[in-house]
Amino acid sequence: MKSYKMKKLKGITWNHTRGLLPMVATAQRFTELYPDVEISWEKRSLQEFADASIEDLAKRFDLLVIDHPWTGFGAATNTIVPLSDYFSAEYIKDQEVNTVGKSYESYVFDNKLWALPIDAATPVAAARLDILEKNGLKVPETYDDLLALAKKGLVAFAGIPVDSLMSFYSFCCSLGEAPFQSQQKVISEETGIKALQMHRELAQLMDPANFNRNPIQVYEAMVNTDEIAYCPFAYGYSNYSRIGYSKHLLHFYDLVKLNDQPMISSLGGTGLAVSAFSENLPEALKYAEFTGSSQVQQNIFADNGGQPGHLQAWKNERINGITHDYFKNTLPALERAFLRPRYSGHMYFQDHAGDVVRDYLMNGGDEKEVLAAMDALYVKSLNPATV
Repeated sequence: MKSYKMKKLKGITWNHTRGLLPMVATAQRFTELYPDVEISWEKRSLQEFADASIEDLAKRFDLLVIDHPWTGFGAATNTIVPLSDYFSAEYIKDQEVNTVGKSYESYVFDNKLWALPIDAATPVAAARLDILEKNGLKVPETYDDLLALAKKGLVAFAGIPVDSLMSFYSFCCSLGEAPFQSQQKVISEETGIKALQMHRELAQLMDPANFNRNPIQVYEAMVNTDEIAYCPFAYGYSNYSRIGYSKHLLHFYDLVKLNDQPMISSLGGTGLAVSAFSENLPEALKYAEFTGSSQVQQNIFADNGGQPGHLQAWKNERINGITHDYFKNTLPALERAFLRPRYSGHMYFQDHAGDVVRDYLMNGGDEKEVLAAMDALYVKSLNPATV
């Protein structure tokens, strides 16, 4: 019997079924195909996933599941490898053609692809249909419908700092102006003031507990209590639309209409990056290529709680069948989602601006001062030497 010298690789992902299980499942299958390679996955909290520097992680792990705003930093510091330098042109083209919204673009920096878009997400709407039906109510279609439902105390959204910031972007985009169009201001005063006021009006109709909830915690509250019938925007999790995953089922939808147009949310999702420090680079690259492939994305990845980043998986009738059309229903929101900046210093802005927005939502204040504080953070973030 042939003996192998086992090559051991380590990966780091985030702590949720959607983040961990598909990586473990793909790693197990990969080892069955390549018995000389063993890949173990560790997990970190959702907050650490958004905040922790990938430079430190790249020195400890061969494989990293990353948040796309880290792309510019990873490229600038050469802590991850440009995958487009290693994969075939055909494979890269397949990734580009089968992007879900701007997911592929979100990992491109300096005309190179720095992570594979293995997971696609954006804030979408979620509903407990049983609670709505019990109260003789329907899923909101317009922003006015949403406000009316919120006044009944049945609405929640994720209100921790980073999600408050993402929702602010959503209001700005939905009012007709995308943020970060200049290098001095996050948004124009006119749009910014209106966005903040609308955001606060809705936030004040909700339980203050939501200011301490990330999307996962909102969904857990929705499925484990009977207090929340609807969430208008939080990063979607197809897990909760699968029978048997939780006590109650969530159905997911596109966003409500504002001024006769569906609202625009801020692109999320995750990418699979390979550490530049890996001592087993060929094996790490081979596993990444395997995990991002159309076949694996549509089968092993999706079947083990994953939320694929490959368009063919989103259109797959079988996967939609087991998720109550999660992917079909929310794909339009993904396709128009706003792509956040990814320059090297942007994480400084994201880490601090969310606190400014959340404080305003909770306590009120002068909208012009809120915008000025955000502008100061933004200008500072553009100079890497100061952050």
